[in-house]
Amino acid sequence: MIDYLIGVDGGGSGTRVRLARADGVELAQGSAGPSGLAHGMAPAWAAVGAAAAQAFGAAGLAPPALARVAIGLGLAGVHNKQWAASFIEQQPGYAAVALESDAFTTLLGAHAGRAGAIVAIGTGSVGEALRRDGSRHEVGGWGFPAGDEAGGAWIGMRAMNHAQQAVDGRAAPNAFAAAVIAACGGGRDAMQTWLANANQTAYAQLARLALEHAGSDAGAHAIVAEAGRQVALIAHALDPSLPIALCGGLAAPLRPYLPPALLARVVAAEGDSAAGGLRLIQAHLKEHVPC
Repeated sequence: MIDYLIGVDGGGSGTRVRLARADGVELAQGSAGPSGLAHGMAPAWAAVGAAAAQAFGAAGLAPPALARVAIGLGLAGVHNKQWAASFIEQQPGYAAVALESDAFTTLLGAHAGRAGAIVAIGTGSVGEALRRDGSRHEVGGWGFPAGDEAGGAWIGMRAMNHAQQAVDGRAAPNAFAAAVIAACGGGRDAMQTWLANANQTAYAQLARLALEHAGSDAGAHAIVAEAGRQVALIAHALDPSLPIALCGGLAAPLRPYLPPALLARVVAAEGDSAAGGLRLIQAHLKEHVPC
């Protein structure tokens, strides 16, 4: 018997969940570390479990047996079919599991399951549309480091390159470069060590420095302005007849750098990716569990 539903939004920077009763009434939320599949299957399930346990605690409930819980997950990295299959194979005993990309659950949450489009900008970036005929269209989402334009890791990589040029003398030293250098250990040797260990999450943490200095530094402004242009390119490639929501942790900070033509299409998101995860598992149960 399924007593609880969990909706999951899992990416390269963190995991957020929404806990609901089987009838869909939401009870609480929880969060934990990254659960993007690039971090590994076991760490992803561990992060999901930690966030779920926090949500049950916030609801004043002891975590139940997993056989009483159905879970819908929107995770970064699902486009790698081998990763997705391995993740499902290692599921720890939930009564039902529905897995989709975090882009699709973001879309389901943003438009409450109706037709619409989103550009999600967090550690990475992706655009997705659900057309009125039920078909789907995805733009971007190719992953770090080759894609994910405008995402936090993409911005952070460019911030690091700016700092490298300042250290070398190829660019004039300034407050923006100094902030990045300090965040990466303070000096060439420390930066080399940082680079040897950096993943997309580490690069994404540098994005805030570009945003903080964009109003006073030409280099930082150029980086975030290009990020805004990339968001507009993603949006333009999606169905222009659909309302579009901008989602993810960088959507609001990048808004001042978006072209007016894009802003004219933008509507407020009705829910987040974790809410979309709840919609995903509810639809899965309707389709696969007999009444």
